[in-house]
Amino acid sequence: MPIRYTHTNIICADWRKIARFYQDVFKCVFVPPERDQRGEWLARGTGVPGAALQGVHLRLPGYGDNGPTLEIYSYENMLDKPEPAANRQGFGHLAFEVDDVAATLEMVMANGGRLIGEVITREVPGAGTITFAYAADPEGNILEIQKWVK
Repeated sequence: MPIRYTHTNIICADWRKIARFYQDVFKCVFVPPERDQRGEWLARGTGVPGAALQGVHLRLPGYGDNGPTLEIYSYENMLDKPEPAANRQGFGHLAFEVDDVAATLEMVMANGGRLIGEVITREVPGAGTITFAYAADPEGNILEIQKWVK
């Protein structure tokens, strides 16, 4: 079997709020069922003693019915999260290509997100012109909103 990317997981304080944000702003689609998982098997698999979580998978836009998903969960017991930063080691951001960066940023902010940087347009030699901005969802997870013109 060839390797295939399946999902990116976001752990959040309020999984319903964050799922609604990605559905409303980026048109992600709910993939049933809602998940309510707990037990010894989950604790052993995650390495989290007493693990219990709830959440959903949302199909990412642009890839059809078999495309990758965002797995959005809340654990019953969670560790505090450091303030997100674009230059922090580890996973940095989720990126979405859109038709209109400014309009999408307005949607992000209208749905509880915030702008982090400025909207920038820059030619990338050999790749085209990108317009992009960094923003954050309602729980501070960093997003890159981009549009390419080749």
